Amino acid sequence: MSMSYQEQVRAATKPQVIMLKVSHHRMINFNYLVVDPVSRLAVIVDPAWELDKINAAIHQAGVDLVGVLLTHSHGDHTHLAQTVAQSYHCPIWMSQREIEYAGYHAAQLIPIDESPLLVGNMKIQPVLTPGHTPGSTCYLIDKNIFTGDVLFAEGCGLCPDIVAAHDMYSSLERLKAIMAMDTRVFPGHSYGKVPGQYFSTLLKENIYLQFPDKSSFAAFRLRKRQSSARVFDFK
Repeated sequence: MSMSYQEQVRAATKPQVIMLKVSHHRMINFNYLVVDPVSRLAVIVDPAWELDKINAAIHQAGVDLVGVLLTHSHGDHTHLAQTVAQSYHCPIWMSQREIEYAGYHAAQLIPIDESPLLVGNMKIQPVLTPGHTPGSTCYLIDKNIFTGDVLFAEGCGLCPDIVAAHDMYSSLERLKAIMAMDTRVFPGHSYGKVPGQYFSTLLKENIYLQFPDKSSFAAFRLRKRQSSARVFDFK
């Protein structure tokens, strides 16, 4: 069934997500260029590893990059943040809590809370989701959420201790409460499934979204039978 004119107009004004698979040795990350098709302004999420690929994507999209969104402070997510921000004369946004936790600094760094960021016609809603790190933040843009190392299609991020595991459980429960079923989930890594799965699919298939309480969640997330070789075998 073809879309009506009104539906075509709405679709044409929704944020566009350009997915970039980048790597460094055996480390594979996903960066995301998020474009407002009306203003042609864009932001990039967690730029890392392959600067030429990032620059090419920005050029090919024909956009002005106006911000870098960082989900957390780990090096595979911040690697090119300063370089990109300097090249495009734009700010780096990271949660105040994560900045304080990690001591992260950059000339272009702007601490944020959960106040929305406006880029062209896009409303970017930061959602504080501690667990993997104390200041981890997801970014909800229309019906797309960028989850860093908080939520993967196949599981959730590592938690260093029981307090962090309890925080992770609360963060995942919060995401369950605020996300529509047709929200597309774009994590920082993939362990088998293509990024951009619908949240409804994750609810059915991701075991970490199915625990009834934080105690059972933490016991499973921190279970001793996980070996270093299978640390990302989420089941």
